[in-house]
Amino acid sequence: MVIGGDRPLSEGAVQRALGDFQITVNEEQVSSIQQYIKILLQWNEKLNLTAIRDPLDILHRHFCESMFAAAAVPISSGRLADIGSGGGFPGLPLKIMCPEIELSLVESNLKKGTFLAEVIRELELVNARVLINRYEELSEALAPQDYVCSRALGEFGPFLDWAASEPLSARRVVLWIGGRDLDEVRKSPHWEWLEPIAVPQSLRRFLLVGTKRVPASAERQ
Repeated sequence: MVIGGDRPLSEGAVQRALGDFQITVNEEQVSSIQQYIKILLQWNEKLNLTAIRDPLDILHRHFCESMFAAAAVPISSGRLADIGSGGGFPGLPLKIMCPEIELSLVESNLKKGTFLAEVIRELELVNARVLINRYEELSEALAPQDYVCSRALGEFGPFLDWAASEPLSARRVVLWIGGRDLDEVRKSPHWEWLEPIAVPQSLRRFLLVGTKRVPASAERQ
């Protein structure tokens, strides 16, 4: 299969890249990844879905880093909301990796939301939906969630407050962040944070997992 000019992205190349992240996939999942990258590059000519143009770099940065959470957190099933999904990362790669996930992709940009719906249709993903709206307005529509994830946040404080709010009832947050943001994020009073998990083959990028803190008043009851 040739994607993006004359550079091939073979099944072996996909398997090797994912293997570097301790990820194992079957032939059907490889095919979904190849098809997704093809669609992404086609739509990227009109939409700014990713600044990365090389298929192998897309595979490493977007797919491998997203799927890494399935083993590192771990995530295998449950309800997951990807906030500010953009090109579909991390939500859609996690759905490919873990078909049992019930996925909600939240994206405020209509054109990007249309792209996400097209990927879901082309890959024939079930229990996956796109919500074109600002996340702050969707608590009741999303609740409850087992995981709320994001790779593309600008402001962590409001997001973490929202994720911890009672209407949403999120159990865990999973963030892909740079090392310089770790201290800021861990100041949030709503979450108990695990130790950051270094993302393989990256320079100071981490997975950070938080479990919703139980209020002291609730512990005494």
